[in-house]
Amino acid sequence: MSSSLVISAVANNAAWCDAVCRAHGRPGEFSRALWLNRTTVPPFYPNAVTLTPDDVALQLEEISKLDVPGGWAVKDSYAALDLAPRGFSELFTAQWLVLSRDVPAPASVSGARWLTIRDETMLAAWEAAWRGPQGEHRLDPAHAIFRPALLDDANTRIFAAHHGEALVAGAIAYQSAGVVSLSNTFLVEGASEALRMEMLAHVTAAFLGLPLVGYEHGDELSTWCTLGFEPLAPLRVWLKKAG
Repeated sequence: MSSSLVISAVANNAAWCDAVCRAHGRPGEFSRALWLNRTTVPPFYPNAVTLTPDDVALQLEEISKLDVPGGWAVKDSYAALDLAPRGFSELFTAQWLVLSRDVPAPASVSGARWLTIRDETMLAAWEAAWRGPQGEHRLDPAHAIFRPALLDDANTRIFAAHHGEALVAGAIAYQSAGVVSLSNTFLVEGASEALRMEMLAHVTAAFLGLPLVGYEHGDELSTWCTLGFEPLAPLRVWLKKAG
C-alpha cells in the first residue's frame, strides 16, 4: 500500500508542477520516466521530476541533455540519483507523507473563517501572505508564482483562513493520480497552531475519500507528523547553479 501511495504522490506532484507551469504558459512534457520542462520555470519549481525508481540510466541521460538558462533543479522523487558528478548539489532531502488518521469535520477552534480563493484579487493577497513579511502587500502580477489560470483548474483548490480582514493561513490542495496533495501551507507570524488541524479538516472534507499526501523536511516534517502524517519514503532535490 505504501509503495502505491508513493507512486501516486509522485505522479500528483509532477502534475502539479505542470499545472503551475501551464498557468504561466510554459507547460512541460511527460514520458514514462520523467516530467521535463525545457524552459525557465517559476521560482521554487523544478525543471525535472523523476516518475519511476527504476529508469535511472534514462533519467540521467535526459537530465544531462537539458539546457536551461540560469540555475535549475531536479526533484529526485525516489532519492535514486547521484547528480553530483553532473554539477548538481543537494538542496535538501525530504519525506513523502500520507495522512494516516481521520480528521474531524471542519470546526474553527481558532476563530478563523475559512474560504476557497475564487478571484484574482484574493489570489494576489493570498500569495503576498504566503511569501511572508518580505512579500509585497500588493504583489506585481508579473512576478506572481500562482497565476489566475489556476483558479479555473478543477483539480486545484486554494484555501485561506481569515481573522476579520486579515489573512492568517493558507494551503493548496491538488487532486490527481487518485490522491490529493497538500502544499504551500503557511501560517502568518503569531497565528494559532490550531489552524493546521483546521486546514486538514477543510481539505479532507473537500475531497472526501481520497488520501491526503505531501512532502516535508526539517521542522515542518516533525510538525505535520504530530498531526497525523506518516512518512512513506525519501525524496531529494538537486540544484544546478547558473554557470
